[in-house]
Parts: sequence; structure tokens; C-alpha cells
Amino acid sequence: MESIEQQLLAAGCRTELIYENPLAAKADIKDFIMEGEAVITFPLGRMRLENKLSEKEGQKANYVLWCPEEFPSDVLITWDFYPVREPGLCMMFFAARGMGDQDLFDGSLQKRTGEYVQYHHGDINAFHISYFRRKEPDERSFHTCNLRKSYGFHLTAQGGDPIPDVADAKPPYHIAVIKKGNVVRFLIDALEIFQFEDDGKTYGPLLAGGKIGFRQLAPFIGEYANLRVYRLFA
Repeated sequence: MESIEQQLLAAGCRTELIYENPLAAKADIKDFIMEGEAVITFPLGRMRLENKLSEKEGQKANYVLWCPEEFPSDVLITWDFYPVREPGLCMMFFAARGMGDQDLFDGSLQKRTGEYVQYHHGDINAFHISYFRRKEPDERSFHTCNLRKSYGFHLTAQGGDPIPDVADAKPPYHIAVIKKGNVVRFLIDALEIFQFEDDGKTYGPLLAGGKIGFRQLAPFIGEYANLRVYRLFA
């Protein structure tokens, strides 16, 4: 199977690496911003995320870890994913900015503490992809990856999740998000899971650049490595 970069090149799209982070040690995330409470360790030379609060706390036990960089609209985002303990769920937020086009951390925006409603019905716009969805019984019995667009809780695309449960997983899984123009694609190990073409009307205006962030639902433990962001050119 062709790599993601080969697929893009074949489609006439060039890439430029603009951000690279191994996520291998505490120093690598010294400027990252945590919303909510989590335990972050690096026992195997990659970033391990797990909840600090009991899952009995519900949404209060969940969290988002933001990369502080501002990224352009047309990007390829890639990282390596290692599922460690389920149940739970993972998300990647991208193109995240305030609804008034403010920086995500502008002081005029409401404080966010990891509770989900603050991210889909707060005062920000973003895309987010949920994958390795193993939290609720229906998610554990039928595995999908979902793309949602906010403001709002708009389910815009869905596809089958090829990653097996932890007991059978053979990580790392190379995950990629492509956002170019009005199209969003999601791939795992270069296999396309879904593609969404945004008309800029049905689910609100087109989203441009912004922040990216990792989210997990308790009690999931996951590990992440080799975060890279590429600018895309036609």
C-alpha cells in the first residue's frame, strides 16, 4: 500500500514539514496546555496519557492536551498511536479557534476543563475525530471512527475502525489527518477510513487553521509518539 506522502504526491500535492515532536520526554511537551486533569508519563520513551480523576466523575475525568502551535488551513497531521488499556476513547481536535476567530487561548473565551460540552457547544469552532471508540457497549461491539464539526455536534463522516482491541493490537498504528481546502480525510496505516467534503453551509462555515489537541476518555490509557504536521501545497 502506498504511504500517505506517496498518495498525496500522486494527487499532485506537495508537503513541507513545519512541526515535528517525538513526544518522547517531558521536555517535549513543556509548552503544551492541559485542560482537565491527567497523568502524563514517558515509561517507554513515548507520551502516555491516563486519567487522574476516577471515571466515576464522568466528564470531569476527561481531558484535552493541546499543542501550543498555530497551524495553517491545509495540513497533514500524523502520529503513532499505541492503545494500552481499554475501555475508553481517543480524539484528535484540529482547526480549533474561537468562534470569533480568536486564538484558542484568547482570554475572552470561556475557561475549558475537559468536559465535552465545552468543546462542541462552547465558544469555539473545531473538527474532531474520535477513534479507538471502546467506551460504551455499542462502541465496543461495533467499531467506528467519527468526524464531528463544531460549533454544534454535527456527525459529518464515519468509517470502520481497523484497530483491534488491546489484547490483539500490534502497535504502533500510524494515524493521519489530511485537511486541504474543503476536504477532510482520515487514514490509519495509509488506509483511508473516511473522507468528508464540506460545503460550508450545511454544518456552518468552512474552518481554516488553528490548534490541534489530543483527548481521551477515562479510563483509557494510550501512548503517542512522532507527532508531525506538514503544510500542503497544490
